[in-house]
Amino acid sequence: MAYLSFVLVEILILSSVAKLTVGVGYFKPTSWSPAHATFYGDETASATMGGACGYGDLISNGYGTATAALSTVLFNNGFSCGNCYQLMCVQSKWCTPGSTTITVTATNLCPPNWYESSDAGGWCNPPRPHFDLSLPIFLKFAQYKGGIVPVIYRRVPCVRKGGIRFSFQGNGYWLLVYVMNVAGGGDIGEMWVSGGNTRTWISMSHNWGVSYQAFATLGGQALSFKLTSYTTKETLIALNVAPASWTIGMTYQSNVNFRL
Repeated sequence: MAYLSFVLVEILILSSVAKLTVGVGYFKPTSWSPAHATFYGDETASATMGGACGYGDLISNGYGTATAALSTVLFNNGFSCGNCYQLMCVQSKWCTPGSTTITVTATNLCPPNWYESSDAGGWCNPPRPHFDLSLPIFLKFAQYKGGIVPVIYRRVPCVRKGGIRFSFQGNGYWLLVYVMNVAGGGDIGEMWVSGGNTRTWISMSHNWGVSYQAFATLGGQALSFKLTSYTTKETLIALNVAPASWTIGMTYQSNVNFRL
Protein backbone atom coordinates (compact mmCIF):
# COMPACT_ATOMS: atom_id res chain seq x y z
CA MET A 1 0.00 0.00 0.00
CA ALA A 2 1.35 3.41 -0.90
CA TYR A 3 2.01 5.87 1.87
CA LEU A 4 2.75 9.55 1.79
CA SER A 5 5.54 11.20 3.75
CA PHE A 6 6.18 14.90 3.70
CA VAL A 7 9.71 16.29 3.48
CA LEU A 8 11.22 19.75 3.07
CA VAL A 9 12.06 21.55 -0.19
CA GLU A 10 8.65 20.71 -1.59
CA ILE A 11 9.47 17.10 -2.46
CA LEU A 12 6.84 14.45 -1.79
CA ILE A 13 7.91 10.86 -1.52
CA LEU A 14 5.43 8.05 -2.12
CA SER A 15 5.92 4.34 -1.75
CA SER A 16 5.99 2.51 -5.08
CA VAL A 17 6.78 -0.90 -6.51
CA ALA A 18 9.28 -1.73 -9.24
CA LYS A 19 8.64 -4.39 -11.85
CA LEU A 20 11.74 -5.15 -13.89
CA THR A 21 11.77 -6.71 -17.33
CA VAL A 22 13.58 -9.99 -17.79
CA GLY A 23 16.55 -10.48 -20.08
CA VAL A 24 18.20 -7.12 -19.44
CA GLY A 25 21.57 -6.62 -17.81
CA TYR A 26 23.19 -4.16 -15.50
CA PHE A 27 24.96 -1.20 -17.03
CA LYS A 28 28.67 -1.88 -17.35
CA PRO A 29 31.49 0.61 -18.03
CA THR A 30 32.40 1.03 -21.69
CA SER A 31 35.91 0.92 -23.11
CA TRP A 32 38.13 4.02 -23.07
CA SER A 33 38.05 6.41 -26.05
CA PRO A 34 39.99 9.61 -26.87
CA ALA A 35 38.46 13.10 -26.70
CA HIS A 36 39.25 16.61 -25.44
CA ALA A 37 37.95 18.71 -22.58
CA THR A 38 37.58 22.42 -21.91
CA PHE A 39 35.69 24.39 -19.26
CA TYR A 40 33.10 27.16 -19.14
CA GLY A 41 32.06 29.59 -16.45
CA ASP A 42 33.99 30.41 -13.28
CA GLU A 43 34.71 28.87 -9.89
CA THR A 44 31.06 29.26 -8.82
CA ALA A 45 29.85 27.08 -11.71
CA SER A 46 26.83 29.39 -11.98
CA ALA A 47 27.07 29.33 -15.78
CA THR A 48 26.40 25.59 -15.76
CA MET A 49 23.00 25.90 -14.05
CA GLY A 50 20.02 25.12 -16.24
CA GLY A 51 21.23 23.89 -19.60
CA ALA A 52 19.82 21.98 -22.52
CA CYS A 53 18.91 18.88 -20.49
CA GLY A 54 16.47 20.74 -18.26
CA TYR A 55 17.84 19.88 -14.82
CA GLY A 56 17.44 23.45 -13.57
CA ASP A 57 19.42 24.19 -10.43
CA LEU A 58 22.06 21.46 -10.47
CA ILE A 59 22.95 21.98 -6.84
CA SER A 60 19.45 21.66 -5.38
CA ASN A 61 18.64 18.79 -7.74
CA GLY A 62 21.60 16.76 -6.55
CA TYR A 63 24.06 16.97 -9.44
CA GLY A 64 26.48 19.46 -7.94
CA THR A 65 29.30 20.90 -10.04
CA ALA A 66 30.65 17.61 -11.42
CA THR A 67 28.88 18.18 -14.72
CA ALA A 68 29.62 18.42 -18.43
CA ALA A 69 28.17 19.88 -21.60
CA LEU A 70 28.52 17.34 -24.41
CA SER A 71 29.39 17.97 -28.04
CA THR A 72 26.68 17.19 -30.59
CA VAL A 73 27.99 13.72 -31.40
CA LEU A 74 27.83 12.72 -27.73
CA PHE A 75 24.62 14.59 -26.85
CA ASN A 76 22.53 12.33 -29.09
CA ASN A 77 19.52 14.68 -29.34
CA GLY A 78 19.24 14.78 -25.56
CA PHE A 79 19.08 11.03 -24.96
CA SER A 80 22.55 11.22 -23.36
CA CYS A 81 21.32 13.60 -20.66
CA GLY A 82 22.03 12.00 -17.31
CA ASN A 83 24.81 9.75 -18.62
CA CYS A 84 27.85 9.47 -16.37
CA TYR A 85 31.37 9.66 -17.75
CA GLN A 86 34.78 9.02 -16.28
CA LEU A 87 37.56 11.21 -17.72
CA MET A 88 41.32 11.14 -17.38
CA CYS A 89 43.66 13.93 -18.52
CA VAL A 90 46.46 12.44 -20.66
CA GLN A 91 49.55 13.43 -22.62
CA SER A 92 49.55 17.11 -21.71
CA LYS A 93 51.80 19.27 -19.56
CA TRP A 94 48.59 20.84 -18.24
CA CYS A 95 47.39 17.64 -16.59
CA THR A 96 47.56 18.05 -12.82
CA PRO A 97 50.52 16.00 -11.54
CA GLY A 98 49.27 12.89 -9.84
CA SER A 99 45.68 13.56 -10.88
CA THR A 100 43.40 10.59 -11.26
CA THR A 101 40.03 10.31 -12.96
CA ILE A 102 36.99 12.53 -12.56
CA THR A 103 33.36 11.46 -12.94
CA VAL A 104 30.79 13.84 -14.41
CA THR A 105 27.11 13.82 -15.36
CA ALA A 106 25.96 15.09 -18.76
CA THR A 107 23.64 18.05 -18.09
CA ASN A 108 24.06 20.35 -21.10
CA LEU A 109 24.87 20.65 -24.80
CA CYS A 110 28.06 22.22 -26.08
CA PRO A 111 26.80 23.61 -29.42
CA PRO A 112 28.92 23.63 -32.56
CA ASN A 113 30.69 26.80 -33.62
CA TRP A 114 30.58 26.79 -37.40
CA TYR A 115 32.66 29.98 -37.58
CA GLU A 116 35.71 28.14 -36.22
CA SER A 117 37.47 25.04 -37.47
CA SER A 118 37.13 21.96 -35.29
CA ASP A 119 40.80 22.09 -34.30
CA ALA A 120 40.92 25.83 -33.56
CA GLY A 121 37.96 26.91 -31.47
CA GLY A 122 35.16 24.76 -32.82
CA TRP A 123 35.87 22.12 -30.25
CA CYS A 124 32.28 20.85 -30.15
CA ASN A 125 31.80 20.66 -33.90
CA PRO A 126 30.79 17.25 -35.29
CA PRO A 127 32.23 14.69 -35.40
CA ARG A 128 34.43 15.59 -32.39
CA PRO A 129 33.66 13.95 -29.04
CA HIS A 130 34.18 16.78 -26.55
CA PHE A 131 33.43 17.61 -22.91
CA ASP A 132 32.93 21.21 -21.79
CA LEU A 133 33.23 20.95 -18.01
CA SER A 134 32.38 23.18 -15.11
CA LEU A 135 35.53 24.93 -13.93
CA PRO A 136 35.52 23.33 -10.44
CA ILE A 137 35.62 19.80 -11.86
CA PHE A 138 38.07 20.73 -14.64
CA LEU A 139 40.54 21.91 -12.00
CA LYS A 140 40.40 18.47 -10.37
CA PHE A 141 42.51 17.00 -13.16
CA ALA A 142 43.97 19.86 -15.24
CA GLN A 143 45.37 23.36 -14.85
CA TYR A 144 43.45 26.51 -15.70
CA LYS A 145 46.11 27.73 -18.14
CA GLY A 146 45.71 24.65 -20.25
CA GLY A 147 42.32 25.73 -21.54
CA ILE A 148 41.86 22.55 -23.55
CA VAL A 149 43.40 19.19 -22.73
CA PRO A 150 43.36 15.73 -24.32
CA VAL A 151 41.47 13.12 -22.33
CA ILE A 152 40.36 9.55 -22.47
CA TYR A 153 36.80 8.83 -21.40
CA ARG A 154 34.34 6.03 -20.82
CA ARG A 155 30.76 5.76 -19.68
CA VAL A 156 30.25 4.39 -16.19
CA PRO A 157 27.18 3.48 -14.12
CA CYS A 158 25.46 6.41 -12.45
CA VAL A 159 25.26 5.99 -8.69
CA ARG A 160 22.28 7.87 -7.23
CA LYS A 161 20.77 8.04 -3.77
CA GLY A 162 17.08 7.19 -3.53
CA GLY A 163 14.53 6.76 -6.25
CA ILE A 164 13.84 8.48 -9.54
CA ARG A 165 12.32 11.96 -9.18
CA PHE A 166 9.59 13.45 -11.33
CA SER A 167 9.20 17.23 -11.57
CA PHE A 168 5.84 18.39 -12.96
CA GLN A 169 5.12 21.30 -15.28
CA GLY A 170 2.35 22.00 -17.78
CA ASN A 171 -1.39 22.61 -17.30
CA GLY A 172 -4.67 20.76 -16.96
CA TYR A 173 -4.43 19.28 -20.45
CA TRP A 174 -0.68 18.87 -20.84
CA LEU A 175 1.68 17.19 -18.39
CA LEU A 176 5.40 17.88 -18.82
CA VAL A 177 7.63 15.75 -16.59
CA TYR A 178 11.35 16.25 -15.95
CA VAL A 179 12.94 12.95 -14.93
CA MET A 180 15.89 13.24 -12.55
CA ASN A 181 18.13 11.19 -10.26
CA VAL A 182 18.27 8.26 -12.68
CA ALA A 183 20.72 5.50 -11.77
CA GLY A 184 22.36 2.80 -13.91
CA GLY A 185 22.66 4.06 -17.48
CA GLY A 186 21.35 7.43 -16.27
CA ASP A 187 19.07 7.87 -19.26
CA ILE A 188 15.46 7.42 -20.35
CA GLY A 189 14.48 6.09 -23.77
CA GLU A 190 10.73 5.67 -23.38
CA MET A 191 8.17 6.71 -20.79
CA TRP A 192 4.47 6.15 -20.04
CA VAL A 193 2.05 7.57 -17.48
CA SER A 194 -1.04 5.99 -15.98
CA GLY A 195 -3.79 7.70 -14.01
CA GLY A 196 -5.58 5.93 -11.19
CA ASN A 197 -8.91 6.38 -12.97
CA THR A 198 -7.85 5.09 -16.39
CA ARG A 199 -5.53 2.20 -15.42
CA THR A 200 -4.07 2.28 -18.93
CA TRP A 201 -0.57 3.33 -19.99
CA ILE A 202 -0.40 6.54 -22.02
CA SER A 203 2.77 6.89 -24.09
CA MET A 204 4.68 10.10 -23.39
CA SER A 205 6.66 11.78 -26.16
CA HIS A 206 10.19 13.06 -25.73
CA ASN A 207 9.98 16.85 -25.43
CA TRP A 208 13.66 17.76 -24.99
CA GLY A 209 16.51 16.77 -22.70
CA VAL A 210 15.11 14.88 -19.72
CA SER A 211 11.50 16.00 -20.20
CA TYR A 212 8.61 13.87 -21.44
CA GLN A 213 5.06 15.02 -22.16
CA ALA A 214 1.55 13.67 -22.30
CA PHE A 215 -1.41 15.53 -23.81
CA ALA A 216 -4.08 14.20 -21.51
CA THR A 217 -6.36 15.27 -18.66
CA LEU A 218 -4.81 13.61 -15.61
CA GLY A 219 -5.80 15.96 -12.79
CA GLY A 220 -7.35 14.40 -9.68
CA GLN A 221 -5.73 11.02 -10.32
CA ALA A 222 -2.81 9.30 -8.60
CA LEU A 223 -0.07 8.94 -11.23
CA SER A 224 2.22 6.00 -11.95
CA PHE A 225 5.06 5.90 -14.45
CA LYS A 226 6.70 3.24 -16.59
CA LEU A 227 10.20 3.96 -17.86
CA THR A 228 12.67 2.21 -20.15
CA SER A 229 16.38 2.98 -20.05
CA TYR A 230 17.74 4.20 -23.38
CA THR A 231 20.97 2.27 -22.86
CA THR A 232 20.14 -0.96 -21.07
CA LYS A 233 16.49 -1.30 -22.20
CA GLU A 234 15.60 -2.19 -18.61
CA THR A 235 12.01 -1.26 -17.81
CA LEU A 236 10.59 -0.45 -14.41
CA ILE A 237 7.25 0.67 -13.08
CA ALA A 238 6.92 3.25 -10.31
CA LEU A 239 3.42 2.97 -8.89
CA ASN A 240 1.53 5.82 -7.24
CA VAL A 241 4.42 8.25 -7.49
CA ALA A 242 2.13 11.28 -7.19
CA PRO A 243 -1.10 11.39 -5.17
CA ALA A 244 -4.45 12.40 -6.65
CA SER A 245 -3.84 15.86 -5.19
CA TRP A 246 -0.65 16.41 -7.25
CA THR A 247 0.01 19.91 -8.53
CA ILE A 248 2.12 21.59 -11.21
CA GLY A 249 5.44 22.85 -9.88
CA MET A 250 5.96 20.01 -7.42
CA THR A 251 8.56 17.24 -7.48
CA TYR A 252 7.64 13.70 -6.50
CA GLN A 253 10.07 10.93 -5.71
CA SER A 254 9.59 7.18 -6.12
CA ASN A 255 11.52 4.54 -4.22
CA VAL A 256 12.61 2.68 -7.35
CA ASN A 257 15.58 3.13 -9.65
CA PHE A 258 17.47 1.30 -12.36
CA ARG A 259 19.98 -1.34 -11.34
CA LEU A 260 23.69 -0.65 -11.03
